[in-house]
Amino acid sequence: MDKEQRQPILNVFFYRTNAGNEPVREWLKSLNREDKRTIGEDIKTAQFGWPLGMPLIRKLEHGLWEARSNTTQGITRVLFTVNKNTMILLHGFVKKSQKTPPIELNTARRRLADLEKE
Repeated sequence: MDKEQRQPILNVFFYRTNAGNEPVREWLKSLNREDKRTIGEDIKTAQFGWPLGMPLIRKLEHGLWEARSNTTQGITRVLFTVNKNTMILLHGFVKKSQKTPPIELNTARRRLADLEKE
């Protein structure tokens, strides 16, 4: 059975703010077609192959993972959480330094905390 016929292990959703915005979707729309495709393929690989590890997926801390993609803009990261059979994309950015910048990590943490309040 090929990948298209298998059922995904995880459903994928975008984090949505109280105002109805989807920051990761908006960020993805700002990227070029090739980069969108690369990130989309990597998210799909995680969706169908969960749980995965390096080099594609890395656990950052309790409840928070990153999907790692190499794009024309450099190294991109999509930070996400998994709740039961759902992957929720919390934050996306182009990584410019060796370590994940605290501001990027804090954005994902804040969005995760918003989800946990619901």
